[in-house]
Amino acid sequence: MRPKKIRWIKCNPKERCFKPLCKPLDKLDDVYLTLDEFEAIRLACLEGLKHVDAARKLKISRPTFSRIIVSAHKKIADGLVNIKAIRIEGGCCRITRRSI
Repeated sequence: MRPKKIRWIKCNPKERCFKPLCKPLDKLDDVYLTLDEFEAIRLACLEGLKHVDAARKLKISRPTFSRIIVSAHKKIADGLVNIKAIRIEGGCCRITRRSI
């Protein structure tokens, strides 16, 4: 299997876990969103960038970006619909200090 290319992200999330109020954290299942999935959601959904422009910012191909965003949407939907904690961690990422 080919190693993953490093994704350059700008936004380091201030919170790393989002959970429903209805249950304590130790009683919830988890969904893990990687840092590159978090950044893809930020770029595409919050910033409103087209996939090709967002992929350029992450320094990856547009098809790779599309796979990342589909994975992120699926995980977020799973967390919301099935009442799970959404944790943000991991991924093949480096945080850039300069404007990307």
